[in-house]
Amino acid sequence: MSILQALEIIIPTALFVAAPLIFTALGGVFSERSGVVNIGLEGLMIIGAFVGIVFNLNFADVFGNLTPWLSIVAAMIAAALFALLHAVASITFKADQVVSGVAINFLALGLSLFLVKNIYEKGQTDRITISFNKMDVPFLSDIPIIGDIFFSGGYITSYIAILFAVIVWYVIYKTPFGLRLRAVGEHPMAADTMGINVTRMRYIGVLLSGAFAGIGGAVYATIIARDFSHATISGQGFMALAAVIFGKWHPLGAMGAALFFGLAQGLSIIGGTIPFLKDIPTVYLLILPYVLTILALTGFIGRADAPKALGTPYEKGKR
Repeated sequence: MSILQALEIIIPTALFVAAPLIFTALGGVFSERSGVVNIGLEGLMIIGAFVGIVFNLNFADVFGNLTPWLSIVAAMIAAALFALLHAVASITFKADQVVSGVAINFLALGLSLFLVKNIYEKGQTDRITISFNKMDVPFLSDIPIIGDIFFSGGYITSYIAILFAVIVWYVIYKTPFGLRLRAVGEHPMAADTMGINVTRMRYIGVLLSGAFAGIGGAVYATIIARDFSHATISGQGFMALAAVIFGKWHPLGAMGAALFFGLAQGLSIIGGTIPFLKDIPTVYLLILPYVLTILALTGFIGRADAPKALGTPYEKGKR
């Protein structure tokens, strides 16, 4: 097997595995840029995965090929509403944001498994029959070498995730909304004195994090897992949170980190089919992203400075 043939297998796999991480990491950027720590990304992905699969199973006969898209929309709304719990606890009631996020994770997993048991009378849902299909990007897939590697045999959600990363970068860094969001995450008192509603902006940031994490969970469940159980989402939310930190709270940086994590996960999935990787134990490929994240956080790959007000509840008039 030549290097080009190996890349034609590795890159599309990395892109489709990375897509859920990109969506969820973008949600984490919104929340943490507003100053709210969101450890609950894992739980929000779980809710998105659960709702996406259940919606797909119940409405596949009604909506046909539109079902996967509508499943994602339903998951996005459900996870955003679930994120509202975190927003109320951490913003309105000024609870510890880490504790609130951990509670969201436990609540999401427990609630979803309880509902699965009651609806399907077993520990997991049925498998979905309608999902996204692999595709070749028109025109781009015809480009010699590059087309076969990056634009052939992929899923549309991968390309949408990358497009969303660019859009989120533009929103956060090039629009008045993004300036206000960053302001309440850096210095909420100064933002308040300029007439910015700190509470509202933080609520928006957390709700957007829920919406994006819901999309990520639904994409993972409907494309990769194809059903929902206790192990459908098993650490992907924490990987997305690590991507936010690895990417230094920048949308494009988070996307790059998520792509790298996706590459590592993809290698662990298909490593046995690549001649020069089949002798490497899978566990080494799985731990590589975490090792590099630790190195990034300890300063070996540059400092990762969080928004200055991250994790600090804002009390009006109090320094």
